[in-house]
Amino acid sequence: MIRPVRPNNESSASANRLPPEPLSSRSAPDQKPPQLVHGVKRVCYLSGAGLCFLLGVLGALLPGLPATPFLLLTSFFLVRTSPRWNAALLRSRLFGPILRDWQENGGIRPHVKLKAVIFVVAAVGLTVTFSSLSLWPKVSVGVLAGVGIGVIARLPSVE
Repeated sequence: MIRPVRPNNESSASANRLPPEPLSSRSAPDQKPPQLVHGVKRVCYLSGAGLCFLLGVLGALLPGLPATPFLLLTSFFLVRTSPRWNAALLRSRLFGPILRDWQENGGIRPHVKLKAVIFVVAAVGLTVTFSSLSLWPKVSVGVLAGVGIGVIARLPSVE
């Protein structure tokens, strides 16, 4: 994305630093869509999209494995190989709203973050309570869940 150049007559120290680009301008209508890839690169991108989608689905089901980064990568690969499949992913009832919020607004809605944290806490609580794992694996699951909750909490929120 091209940023505007400031006039040379500004002499303050802040003149050398541009303000952060607003999130809403990331999907500006004049922005060109990514170029489609072809050949071996297309096969690699489609394979990457499939793998990331599988990991995203597993991440939606398993605590400790994040879903959102893998779904964002899936969208990244699909938009460059099959915009039709990417559009279908964005229309999906399960993943579409989260991906559209991220793509259009640069964040995740607070109720989605809350649901994610509740799901992680419930899944880890059930795992630790009812599994026959020894102490260290249970502690590891708890630590990984804590890291996941920290990542969820740090994601930008949108209204």
